[in-house]
Amino acid sequence: MRAVSNAIAIPVIASSSTGKESHFADVFTKTNVKAALAAGVFHRKEVEIDAIKKHMKDSDIPVRRAH
Repeated sequence: MRAVSNAIAIPVIASSSTGKESHFADVFTKTNVKAALAAGVFHRKEVEIDAIKKHMKDSDIPVRRAH
């Protein structure tokens, strides 16, 4: 991810499988991507969205609030 985002001028969005809350924080702390997304993990109810958002907030990573 870091190599790709360093090689291009447009924002990179990470899209991949995740299995736990820390994977979302890792993508921001270990790379310089601008956004991350996931869908299947939520549809399969493997991880709750609120758990991800809490972990991100606790890790001092900005998270968009639900409207």
